[in-house]
Amino acid sequence: MSAEPRINDRIRVPEVRLVGPSGEQVGIVPLAKALELAQEYDLDLVEVAANARPPVCKLMDYGKFKYESAMKAREARKNQAHTVIKEMKLRPKIDPHDYDTKKGHVVRFLKQGDKVKITIMFRGREQSRPELGYRLLQRLAEDVADLGFVESNPKQDGRNMIMVLGPHKKKTEAMAEARQAQEARKAEAKANPGKSQNAADAEDSVEASAEA
Repeated sequence: MSAEPRINDRIRVPEVRLVGPSGEQVGIVPLAKALELAQEYDLDLVEVAANARPPVCKLMDYGKFKYESAMKAREARKNQAHTVIKEMKLRPKIDPHDYDTKKGHVVRFLKQGDKVKITIMFRGREQSRPELGYRLLQRLAEDVADLGFVESNPKQDGRNMIMVLGPHKKKTEAMAEARQAQEARKAEAKANPGKSQNAADAEDSVEASAEA
């Protein structure tokens, strides 16, 4: 069954509830009268609510309407945000440097608008100390509280303990901000074309001094 609405002479009903070009309600009129008005306005008669009694039809430029609808659908697909779940694995006795590195990744994921699944992996005797993993997950959640929230509380899953963090910022917002930042960088580079070259020249100067 076609999803295309019936237009003009494809409409086969005795009368229609007519809507004018600007959305004004014309009322119930014979189909012949509606088609006559469509010719006068040089527009199409488009059936927009086939199941109504009588069907609702509108006067419009159907070709333009289809084009604009296609453009809107394409833009919506382009801006559509797919929820992504990143995963980060930690050990219960992680050292401070590794913890900071892992936390940095979690921060980046949350800033991008992605969810993060945190997995604490227990080995050997560590399995008898689940409180170590719980405290570590609590600490991480507190450290990134400004960017994300605990969407799924810590729970034991075999040898692992899992917690899910959700971003405060929606994916679409994160994508929009990333695009704005990229445009700002491009604008700055365009306004200061010699800036990157000056930085490169400075690096060459330092290397030359070192070689001398």
